[in-house]
Amino acid sequence: MRLTRPPALQQAYVLHQHDWSESSLILDLFTRESGRVAVAAKGAKRPYSQLRAVLLPLQRISVSLSKPAKADGGEVQTLRSAEWGGGATLPSGAALFSGYYLNELLLKLLARHDPHPQLFDAYADALAHLAEGDAALRAFEIKLLAELGLLPDLSVVTPTQAPIEPARRYQLSPESGLIPPTGDAHLPGSLLIQLQAALLHGSPAALRQACAAELPALKTTLRGLLHYHLGHQSLRTRSLMVEVQQLLDGARVSRS
Repeated sequence: MRLTRPPALQQAYVLHQHDWSESSLILDLFTRESGRVAVAAKGAKRPYSQLRAVLLPLQRISVSLSKPAKADGGEVQTLRSAEWGGGATLPSGAALFSGYYLNELLLKLLARHDPHPQLFDAYADALAHLAEGDAALRAFEIKLLAELGLLPDLSVVTPTQAPIEPARRYQLSPESGLIPPTGDAHLPGSLLIQLQAALLHGSPAALRQACAAELPALKTTLRGLLHYHLGHQSLRTRSLMVEVQQLLDGARVSRS
């Protein structure tokens, strides 16, 4: 099977960066054509480097990369050029924390050099709607789990393959898939059918709309799924969001 070469210019987002030398950075990029890749940005830390204003998180960029080369203990490509790719401006407030949370999910769950163009598009859509509330977060979590093969068919009961009944409720188990509820975390069948239809249709708007109807229940269910598949890996951004919220709540109490 012939492998398709990535184009000269690739759409990308910066997921993470760390120092490589006094003047250079190692970037973790999420690209539409090549998936998650490690990239050396030489000279990016220099005061007058044009890359300083471009290599920002949560911003779409267009990049040109060299062929992979062994460096930094693994395959690292060299960044030849980077330009701002347009789109939404950098989110602020709670939406900024949410964006970093999405980045951390991709870093910990997505293997390198594993392209997921539909997931890339879903990520871009989520960033554009983070300020509107948690529906964008839940929709992206569902799309991520589905793309990685970690989400069962939401239209059937997993052990029996019987069709989901809209009026009944079901539990989404990391190990058993969709089953009759055995605990408090369960979802209505009508929602599961809507979610599956939105995934099959490929409509981010329909997926967000379906999620908006059951945000608390979805948050609990998806948190359990993600925690299971992350294994021993903890999410720093989630802990940080909780700490910030506690500080804000404490400040409100002290002023009242």
